[in-house]
Amino acid sequence: MPESWPPSPFHVGISGWTYKPWRGVFYPPGLPHRRELEHASRRLGSIEINGSFYSLQRPESYAKWHAESPPGFVFSVKGPRFITHMKKLANVEAPLANFFASGVLALREKLGPVLWQLPPSLGFDAARLAAFFAQLRRSTYAAAALAARHEERLTDRALTVADADRPLRHALEVRHSSFEVPGFVELLREHDVALVCADTAGKWPMLDDVTSTFVYVRLHGAQELYVSGYDDPALERWAGKARVWQSGGTPDDGRTLAPPAAVRERDVFAYFDNDVKVRAPFDAMGLSRLLGVGVPEAADTGTVLQP
Repeated sequence: MPESWPPSPFHVGISGWTYKPWRGVFYPPGLPHRRELEHASRRLGSIEINGSFYSLQRPESYAKWHAESPPGFVFSVKGPRFITHMKKLANVEAPLANFFASGVLALREKLGPVLWQLPPSLGFDAARLAAFFAQLRRSTYAAAALAARHEERLTDRALTVADADRPLRHALEVRHSSFEVPGFVELLREHDVALVCADTAGKWPMLDDVTSTFVYVRLHGAQELYVSGYDDPALERWAGKARVWQSGGTPDDGRTLAPPAAVRERDVFAYFDNDVKVRAPFDAMGLSRLLGVGVPEAADTGTVLQP
């Protein structure tokens, strides 16, 4: 198992890590639940935190996750559904402050992109999106300044400082067909927000357009949403797409809406969310190996971490 993850433009992992069916399959029998992140973060170089989508977490939780993962590990953080699904991106200055005050900045150098997932009921509205994008903070110092304006109810559980000033990047996942217009891609590029390429078994849009300095991929299952796994040919295909994106190109085996972005090397983040049948961690390890960032095959079934 790696004591640290070496630098790489590829960040491959899973969406969340606390799933009961994974115990005894991905997590060795007898592994204490409190060691699950330790186990996962030594087999994969990145994880998408999804508990933050359902409720505000606490600074001590983020600090704990930072401490439990090895150097070089990266977390993406999913923005709250209160902002995306309930407020539908409108009048969210206070909720954004609360989110950044909830402890996100405790991830320090391991903080990767923030993911904003829109609900299927929310269609394309350029003015609404532009107003939301304008409120997003693009550095950790700016996020800390916003966090200081959190609501009073968070006073005893807020973190409003950053240990250093680092870039803060954002990605947007959409689930309504009205977004399938060139103007949407152009708007994302104008605001430097990454368009999530989401494989959702054909249920929602999947676009390969590059709109930022990085690419964000979510793999929910090709045949059955959240259930079906990715076989070797499928993983090879996604590895090929990731290499093209990273080298500055745009894959030619998918769908795009706008002219290609300027050629430049990019980071690629890819997360598997097909967790129902415990496919996600193994598919993620498979894609990691194809991209040269995985642990050796023999390490997959290593001995149980001792409590």
